[in-house]
Amino acid sequence: MKKYFVIGNPINHSLSPKLHNYWLKENKIEAIYDKKKIEEKNLQTIISELKEKKINGINVTVPFKKLVIPYLDKLSQEAELTQSVNTIILINDNLVGYNTDIAGFTKAIKKLNFNIKGKKILILGAGGVVPSIIFALNKMNVSKIIISNRTKEKAEDLKSQFNNLQVLDWGDIHDFDVIINATSLGLNQESINLDFSKFANNKLFYDVIYNPEETNFLKEGKKLGNRIENGKFMFIYQAFEAFKLWHGIEPQINSDTLEILKND
Repeated sequence: MKKYFVIGNPINHSLSPKLHNYWLKENKIEAIYDKKKIEEKNLQTIISELKEKKINGINVTVPFKKLVIPYLDKLSQEAELTQSVNTIILINDNLVGYNTDIAGFTKAIKKLNFNIKGKKILILGAGGVVPSIIFALNKMNVSKIIISNRTKEKAEDLKSQFNNLQVLDWGDIHDFDVIINATSLGLNQESINLDFSKFANNKLFYDVIYNPEETNFLKEGKKLGNRIENGKFMFIYQAFEAFKLWHGIEPQINSDTLEILKND
């Protein structure tokens, strides 16, 4: 039986096994998908298991999306440009890293029927999925992208990849049309201790986190009269792209898909 894993640390919140195992069953594929919490020192070991065909595919989540790259033979164009990998597959004995987060985020925003073109975007955070979000936003022709991270140096590092970024000190919030929480603050219902009170009405508060469904960041945005959206559809669409890469099948996304992702 084929085996697939998502690796990360933390990993308990991941609903990837629920989604992929549902799609595997629906498409009558003899395989199993599980999650595995690992340390950085174990990265090479699990990647080598894919090379040796002991496992058949790997999804990668924080904090390993960049750290896996030295162990791979090739990168897709999007993975190369963002230096971020979330899906790995063995093709002709070459370990190939893909970035399906870009397509996931793009499709999720389009599904909102929110015209993001020409909008001013503030991103909180600078790791993991942020290069993918910046890449997608640039392709969607936003007017300005502002980054704020607790460790400013990490935000500054992104300017070497994307020279159109503006970096702000943490807490120095300027006006925006869309604010994206790309930090891990909220996975355990932590609050982001920033003052959003002057940004009320008709802004979009978007949280990459999808479990829990409504983080304190989103609750605050809603309380201020803004539109809120979590990362569930970004998660579903990036998984859709990974599933297609591994199995050559486009799985169905429907009400049943959403139902199985509801918290136990």
